[in-house]
Amino acid sequence: MQAAPFEALLIGGRSGVGKSTIGWEISAQLQDLRIAHCLIEGDNLDQAFPAPADDPARAKMTEANLAALWHNYAALGYRRLIYTNTVSVLEPDLIARAMGGTPRITAVLLTADDATARQRLGRREIGSQLDAHVTRSTAMARHLQATAPPWVVRVSTDGRSVTDIARDVVAAVNWSAQSANGADRELRLEYEGE
Repeated sequence: MQAAPFEALLIGGRSGVGKSTIGWEISAQLQDLRIAHCLIEGDNLDQAFPAPADDPARAKMTEANLAALWHNYAALGYRRLIYTNTVSVLEPDLIARAMGGTPRITAVLLTADDATARQRLGRREIGSQLDAHVTRSTAMARHLQATAPPWVVRVSTDGRSVTDIARDVVAAVNWSAQSANGADRELRLEYEGE
């Protein structure tokens, strides 16, 4: 039986929008639905200082590290990736190259107004970088709104619970409506046999 094609859910958005929190909740909801997947936090893929001289934006580093992680997940039979990163919705080609082949990609841009993002960042950033994070977050929100392609799903996070936001994203990716086959079916059987 042929393995299911690869699929990726890209979750992007400004700092303070809740990408990591929503990613974890999506994973929990998919686990409840018994849908095999893996979750990769993109911010961890390029945390090196200084940036390589030939890769000042660290894009090559991100792609290489994502490819290595994905290779390991795919070798174990995983077919679905949840990937969180601020600009992930602008980089579907990078994700596709790292995964190999032509994965089906769904991109979701989480949005929040400036007051909501500042409040969330204030809870998270307890060191010296709060003002810098707020400034970058505001600029990135404008950039993402202006440059994210029209096919990217926008989901507002203002005044909403984490579970409701994640439920909207799970509905947008529509993995629950698809039947498992190939390696994904084997993963389900192993999981359900525990």
